[in-house]
Order: sequence, then C-alpha cells, then structure tokens
Amino acid sequence: MTEEKESIGFGGPPKNFLVPFVLLLLQRMPIHGYELMQKLTEMGFQALDQGNLYRMLRQLEKDKYVRSEWDTSSSGPAKRLYSLTDIGEAYLQTYAQELERYQKMLGQFFSMYTNMLNLYMPSYRAEGDKEKSNKSNQRRNSNESEGEE
Repeated sequence: MTEEKESIGFGGPPKNFLVPFVLLLLQRMPIHGYELMQKLTEMGFQALDQGNLYRMLRQLEKDKYVRSEWDTSSSGPAKRLYSLTDIGEAYLQTYAQELERYQKMLGQFFSMYTNMLNLYMPSYRAEGDKEKSNKSNQRRNSNESEGEE
C-alpha cells in the first residue's frame, strides 16, 4: 500500500451502503427528501450530495422498493413524500440479514486481529496499556487535587 493511500483511508462506506439506511428510515413513516437527507446526516453520512440522494430515490422507485406521491398539504410548493413498499420491506429484511452476517465476520476479524497483536507484539500492547493507565492515573490525581482545594 502506498503512503498516499494510507493517508487518505478507504474513503467512506461501501457502495450502496446508504440504501438500507434510506429504507429503514422510510419504514418508520413516509418522509420528504429534504428531511430524509437531514436524518441521514445526523446518522453520520456527512458527505451526502443532494442530487445523488434524489437520483437514488428515483432508482429505488423504479425498482419498486419505494413509492412517492406529491404532498400538497402544507403551504408552499408541493413536495414528494417517499414511503416504503412491500418489495422494499422484503429487500430491507434481506439486507439486514446480510449486514448481520457481515457484522459477525467483522467481529471475527477484530478478535483475530487483537489476538495476533497480543501474540506477536505483547510489548506493544503492554506499552499501550501503560500509557492508558498513566493517563487515567493523571486524570484521577488531577481530580483529587481539585477536590482538596
């Protein structure tokens, strides 16, 4: 791996990772695209492009996972209200099962990774533990001295 790739990282979640989050939010209740975008941002999708989100919603509608209708109940221009279809519900359940399987695989990976670090680099691990312990003791001592004043 080159230094350039190491400093950049992986660049965010995998392709189509946004889809199950959109479907999950739509499962709760019908929602406008703008509100959907706000909720996704709150969930950690920071670099979300509004145009891409609406294109994805249109594709999900073509695939029959989502349906939309014009909401004219509020003042101002009409807005599309998106909701989940039965096909979308089934897809969400399947996707959730796959994510659960993937989560187990990740758990195995991190367990193996931690065991390898402990096995082949115990001094590295011990130094890290010492640093954490020292910082914890420093914080505790600082808090105790503040309480004495």
